[in-house]
Amino acid sequence: MQRTILHVDMDAFYASVEQRDNPEFRGKPVIVGAAPRLGRGRGVVSAASYEARKYGIHSAQPISRAYRLCPFAIFLPVRGRRYVQVSRNIMDIFQAFTPQVQAVSLDEAFLDMTGCERLFGPAERVGREIKRRIRDQEGLTASVGIGTNKLVAKIASDLEKPDGFVVVRPDDVQEFLSALPVKKLWGIGKKTEEKLAMLGIKTVGDLASVPKKTLMDIAGKMGQVLWNHARGLDDSPVISDREAKSVSNEITFNKDVDDRSKHLETLLSLSEKVGYRLRKHEWVGKTVVLKVRLEDFSTYVRHTTLPKPIYLSEAIYSEVYTLYDNLDVHQAVRLLGVGMTQLSSARQQQLMLFHEEDERRKRVTEAMDTLKARFGEDVIGRGGTMKREES
Repeated sequence: MQRTILHVDMDAFYASVEQRDNPEFRGKPVIVGAAPRLGRGRGVVSAASYEARKYGIHSAQPISRAYRLCPFAIFLPVRGRRYVQVSRNIMDIFQAFTPQVQAVSLDEAFLDMTGCERLFGPAERVGREIKRRIRDQEGLTASVGIGTNKLVAKIASDLEKPDGFVVVRPDDVQEFLSALPVKKLWGIGKKTEEKLAMLGIKTVGDLASVPKKTLMDIAGKMGQVLWNHARGLDDSPVISDREAKSVSNEITFNKDVDDRSKHLETLLSLSEKVGYRLRKHEWVGKTVVLKVRLEDFSTYVRHTTLPKPIYLSEAIYSEVYTLYDNLDVHQAVRLLGVGMTQLSSARQQQLMLFHEEDERRKRVTEAMDTLKARFGEDVIGRGGTMKREES
């Protein structure tokens, strides 16, 4: 069945909530983030109203720079609880149309409307009704993208902000993507973009013309993903919060951490814990999930679905490493989480979980699990931060 995916993204969410709650702020540059002390400070911009963006201000920018660009702007602290409250109201609107809602952060979500047309009509009608309800009930605007998968829907929602509405029909996907810069695709951070530019690859159309083998030579394992995404191919599922089977571990730091090596060390430890729980219950999983909450309370959830299920901690960490690397984190981190979904019984899997070269890792893992079962999960772990294997 052809999928129908909506991506709904609130417009300058935190700043828009502040303008709604304080009518005197409307039409003025509003910047949400730690207020600067005499134009200095460690804080970063969590959100900037569209009036503030005209001065070159954007999220994740140091608050001190924002102050220099627009000293007469209205600087406000982050009101996390207020944004969570409004976000819940908006998510309730989504749930009225489909139970398959994946909240990516407080201000954006994917909705899988596949098969719901009989109840609510075409996806375009649903998208416009969602925008209307958000405007009428919450006094806010949202941008909506509609496509046959999450990748296309996400890109579409970003094209005509604010208050945008873009529908990409199945036959128009390649034409829609072709002229866009490659950075619009998932998996292309600044480093990969620069590497591709050196080869004359600047648009998605340019990328689509490159052979798969060449892309894998350039980007390793990500080459296959880039090859698919350049063609608008993405089979990642909309993972509802209500899905039953999942295993996850997360940690909230006592103090925000901006050290990449500490992030990776923590992600390794979390991957170990998730892998141990999977093996303990004799489960395997196909979808690896990374959760990152930054110092401004913005939360990002990224995931990757694998062709075959896994439960080795090293395999989990390898995927988590890639997700983290592609997220391109430039702020201090409050919380990190690792999870696995799409679980099934390891005993029921009619496949080889290990290749011959993985037997050594399997034996090491089983020995570690035996110690953990006897003395507790924290009795042993892998030393240092494992490096991602490049192919």
